[in-house]
Amino acid sequence: MITHVQLNRPNLRFPFAPDFAARIEGQRIEKLSRRAKFLQADLTSGERLFMHLGMSGRFILGGASLGEFTHAHDANPKHHHVIFMTEDDNTVTYNDPRRFGFMELVGFGEPYRLDDLGPEPLSNHFSAPDLRARLKGKKSPIKIALLDQKIVAGLGNIYVCEALFRAGISPARGAGRLTVAETETLVRHIKEVLVEAIAAGGSSLRDHRQADGALGYFQKTFAVYGREGETCVTCDAPILRKVQGGRSTFYCRACQR
Repeated sequence: MITHVQLNRPNLRFPFAPDFAARIEGQRIEKLSRRAKFLQADLTSGERLFMHLGMSGRFILGGASLGEFTHAHDANPKHHHVIFMTEDDNTVTYNDPRRFGFMELVGFGEPYRLDDLGPEPLSNHFSAPDLRARLKGKKSPIKIALLDQKIVAGLGNIYVCEALFRAGISPARGAGRLTVAETETLVRHIKEVLVEAIAAGGSSLRDHRQADGALGYFQKTFAVYGREGETCVTCDAPILRKVQGGRSTFYCRACQR
């Protein structure tokens, strides 16, 4: 049971609901799940707590039975913004230096933004025919389309850049103009990139750490991301960078058409 919720500031990316702590205290978490980049905790009250880590958020476990701040590592206490205390005297602390994360409570039966998300990229629902159908008629660049969570849920900027490079598809190509063969190749490489990244513990560029505090190592195998001006791994052309939708895109003009 969550016995107490301590809010050390009035907001993260968004303000907390005025009764945020009161609605959680005294509740048990019946189910904890993930959808795209969101964590969902189903409470005994029937409400759902949605949590997003943003760019730098992490949860730290601590307490008498776990060892004080078991997973604290180098987390600065001044960034401990939310502390959940449990009946067995343990704590779950949300630490977020950049405060891009957020927490929202949704009442029983109320809709939430996750209801409109596309399929998970590693699920059987994400396939070439499904992606092709979702991209049909879209004039936006394929890079922008793949970051649209309504098309595919949970894909991040790094992994889209890497998948497009492996598939040999220019990030500027019109999303609706991919051929059947190109879509099949792209889906295969999206899945491969994600599987490899998970096995490597993710990409630690600035803030990301694994649940036990260890760094990820997928960044050591980047073919294009963050390599502007360096030589392409498959040809002699330089890796280029452009901004699309406010995000940096890295690509090889010679290899990606």
